[in-house]
Amino acid sequence: MRGGVAGLRHPDDREIARLAIPALGALIADPLLSLVDTAFVGQIGTDSLGALGAAGALFAISFFIFNFLEYGTTALVANAFGSGDLPRAGRATVTSLWIGALAGIGALALIELIAVPALRVIGAEGAVLDSALTYVRIRALAAPALLMIRVGHGAYRGYQNTRTPLFVSLGVNGVNLALDPVLIFVAGWGIAGAAWATVAAQWLGALWFGWLLLRRDRTTLGIDRAGEREAETGAFLVIGRDVAIRTAGLLGVLTLATAIAARVSETALAAHQVLYQLWIFLALLMDAFAVAAQAMVGRMLGAGKVAAARMAADRLLVLGQVVGLALMAILAAISPFVAAWFTDDPAVQGAIRSNYWFLVLGQPVFALVFVWDGVFFGAGDFWYLAKATLTAAAVAVAVLLLVLPLGWGLAGVWWGVTVLITGRALTLGWRRIDPNGPLAG
Repeated sequence: MRGGVAGLRHPDDREIARLAIPALGALIADPLLSLVDTAFVGQIGTDSLGALGAAGALFAISFFIFNFLEYGTTALVANAFGSGDLPRAGRATVTSLWIGALAGIGALALIELIAVPALRVIGAEGAVLDSALTYVRIRALAAPALLMIRVGHGAYRGYQNTRTPLFVSLGVNGVNLALDPVLIFVAGWGIAGAAWATVAAQWLGALWFGWLLLRRDRTTLGIDRAGEREAETGAFLVIGRDVAIRTAGLLGVLTLATAIAARVSETALAAHQVLYQLWIFLALLMDAFAVAAQAMVGRMLGAGKVAAARMAADRLLVLGQVVGLALMAILAAISPFVAAWFTDDPAVQGAIRSNYWFLVLGQPVFALVFVWDGVFFGAGDFWYLAKATLTAAAVAVAVLLLVLPLGWGLAGVWWGVTVLITGRALTLGWRRIDPNGPLAG
């Protein structure tokens, strides 16, 4: 390792902590919207929990494709900020906000149009389909808000500020947590209440970020609402293409996994929803290091400090592994209790327990993948990420397509997910040691 990366102390540790700790809070807070919904809806019944899983898969298809708004904003803003060009950083921020708002309106219209056939393709039928459709049609109303929230996170990360997004995330989740039990149980709206709580919370977050970026912090961030933005729009189109390809690969596998779980049984689908939400929660927990990597690597490369960016990336990889191993130990320790936190159905609890170890044992590999993602995003190496993800996704799809014919059940579904992550670790690791890679000196 370069620069004493393996040591107990490192010159980048203070900056990593400054960025990663608040980012950790924000990243934990964001998936809590879904985890809180899962915990409350799970008390309604297995059908409702399965419906939430199917609806979640549809939203993943609809919104993950717009990840370029968050990642692209961070990369462009951090690079401009590192080079001392605040007006360029401001133009990138405003461009991303406009793209996010317009894309959100388009996503809302598309979801309302395709909701029924899309949920059926995912595997929702009967009572599960009815409940999932109710949830989807309501929660889709927050589509523009969700994308503007992603832009807000990406912009502030690029400006090397992860504390402001943390405050917004805490406010959003506080509203959701307060409204969920009131609307689901007191008002008697059931799964529709969970959807309305999320809509209210996400619109609060969007308006909050809009006020911060365009009013309170506008001058200090170099934001000119009327400035020319053609160059930034072109850059976003290129990044959007590459990230869309990468995201399509990930979504293809994860959506296929949910569809196959639905066809195994309703019990398998309900258990898969719980495991998937835990997996997302843990992934975003590890993503705190990826956020630090995006911000630091992007800023350092913008300032022409390639060696410093490489040293910071190495340190982040080591720290990610340490946290990955710690998470593995914690998950193993709480394994007897997890299933009961989400459902009282014995069959669903058994399915969760049987497949929980995929989450436990995979943590060190997950850590590598998430940190590498952040490094490559910060370096602007979006095209390689797209190619690497498609390669791993092709192998994972081949595994998933064997689950039903060979009777592998829910375990086969999670073997497919594991293959996806392991394949990404191998391809990203290869790029990291490539002398022509994004951090080559």
